[in-house]
Amino acid sequence: MKLLSDILYKVRLEEISGSTHSAISSVTFDSRKVKKDSVFVAIKGDANDGHEFIAKAIENGAIAVVCEELPKERKAEVTYVKVKNSHEALGFIACNYFDNPSAKLKLVGVTGTNGKTTTVTLLFNLFRSLGYTAGLLSTVQNKINNTVIPATHTTPDALTLNELLHTMTEQGCEYAFMEVSSHAIVQHRVTGISFAGAAFSNITHDHLDYHKTFDEYIKAKKGLFDQLPSEAFALTNVDDKNGKIMLQNCKASKHSYSLKTVADFKCKIIENHLNGLLLNIDNKEVWVKLIGSFNAYNILAVYATAVLLKQDKTNVLTALSNLNSVEGRFQYFKSKGGVIGIIDYAHTPDALKNVLETIKDIRTGNEQVITLVGCGGDRDTTKRPIMAGIACELSNKIILTSDNPRSEDPEEILNQMQKGVSPVDVKKTLRISDRKEAIRTACTLAKSGDIILIAGKGHEKYQEIKGVKHDFDDYKLFKETISAIEV
Repeated sequence: MKLLSDILYKVRLEEISGSTHSAISSVTFDSRKVKKDSVFVAIKGDANDGHEFIAKAIENGAIAVVCEELPKERKAEVTYVKVKNSHEALGFIACNYFDNPSAKLKLVGVTGTNGKTTTVTLLFNLFRSLGYTAGLLSTVQNKINNTVIPATHTTPDALTLNELLHTMTEQGCEYAFMEVSSHAIVQHRVTGISFAGAAFSNITHDHLDYHKTFDEYIKAKKGLFDQLPSEAFALTNVDDKNGKIMLQNCKASKHSYSLKTVADFKCKIIENHLNGLLLNIDNKEVWVKLIGSFNAYNILAVYATAVLLKQDKTNVLTALSNLNSVEGRFQYFKSKGGVIGIIDYAHTPDALKNVLETIKDIRTGNEQVITLVGCGGDRDTTKRPIMAGIACELSNKIILTSDNPRSEDPEEILNQMQKGVSPVDVKKTLRISDRKEAIRTACTLAKSGDIILIAGKGHEKYQEIKGVKHDFDDYKLFKETISAIEV
């Protein structure tokens, strides 16, 4: 059992009322989870302010409260710790409470708009195939060696994150690979975490509903690199114009990768097919099962990261050739009738463009490309017409439909997307807000050889409508629908 003083190490303290030598039983920022001798951290969130639940936390047994604003009425038996930023304080407290597990691992964080899930998953699978014990923290799932733990966020809250990392160390993991979202960086979920290295994939239009400006979004991503120690490595994609910004004032050793320009790690696409890529990496040819130039970047980032983690280059390239694509990332299925369905998580303009341009590169030109696309509710609205415009530009037929409408009216989302459809493209565009019906329509329109892209939800097994998550699996639904139509 730890003392309160132990878990306050590195926390920026402004005022303390009471003793810090009390033994604590747990730490939480949810007053409902408080038990006897807990530490309650009052967090100001978007929807709720934890300061309003301090009294409830004490009633439930909290022995100490960490907050930004001290309550007017205080109990003598409770210790009150005032801090400048509760989010930041929670980051350090979580690390201290779980004995700084990240320092006992070689932990690599991957950030960027697109490619995070694929990169960290490939890294995890690569190191497992090389014989190492490893952990994974991703949008799709968390894993500790062969044990799967469901994921609820791209990057978990600070307490959940450190608890997972602690479990990884207890189970002997040597390496861990995690997605680091811009939200997580700004909200201090990775504050106090010790990274052995970090990689940047790219940055494009996304999350402006949260960050408000693109500059703030870039600044958020850069925050991961700003916290790296000198003994860590920083790897960036210099084909992205903002790649070098990540390395500015970074203390870590700096490294770059590229398909187009001079860099420490280089890759050239020799062949690009529906069943894989032939690449030249470090003057050695390697065949990988992933598809598209965007995946060439992901593969190169994985290779570079592995080399920076002191792995043998030949062993890495050999292992890479055996790895499979990640669920919901350019995941394709060819029906008995010859219709190809591609399921992809593309939910940003750049990701959608990358997927459609990849399809353009590998198609013969005789088939039609039918794109089904939607935009999530309660998220960045400015990208909606842009995504519809990209779909129209690179597809023969387009179906605008629902993604996860959440609290918004699906028809209003489609109205905003429709603004990106030019008059010349109106005839080839359909609006079907019911996603299941939209998939069925796409399957009905398709002939042998045609390609149907179902974009936006990828690996997700649900559709969120008015706060309720309904069972919904794009890949499964497409397979069932196209099979039934072709009978």
